[in-house]
Amino acid sequence: MHRPLWKASRVASVRQFQVTFDCAEPERVARFWCEVLGYVAPPVPEGFATWDDFNRTLPPEDQGSWSACVDPSGVGPRLYFQRVPEGKVVKNRLHLCVRVGVGLKGEERLAALEAECARLIPLGAVRAYLLPADEVNESTLVMQDIEGNEFCLD
Repeated sequence: MHRPLWKASRVASVRQFQVTFDCAEPERVARFWCEVLGYVAPPVPEGFATWDDFNRTLPPEDQGSWSACVDPSGVGPRLYFQRVPEGKVVKNRLHLCVRVGVGLKGEERLAALEAECARLIPLGAVRAYLLPADEVNESTLVMQDIEGNEFCLD
């Protein structure tokens, strides 16, 4: 008899996880998401004054191949950005929802979503479309980051 995967098991639960983005320009995309979420660059490895100093010690093909950002409070997941050779061609199968309208409804929620959208556009975000409220869900604003990855203002 097989146990469903969603039932508790004897294996310790995962307490931390990382979200990884495939992208063309890891440092640029990491800076964007730091601004969106209020995240920061992780501490520089011991023995280096800056991330640039560390990066220069890598083989040329690995320089700039990844970047990361972390929640300064330690609560949110680490975001990791890795350079891949292929470009984005289809809709994301996974996306982030930036929770700016929690608890808000109607016009108040729309105003919060629009205000955050207005803050993110100068950073390089693109407004895609609004999913209006229905009988079940409140409004959500679908956007794209600087490399076209979809995310929601929720």
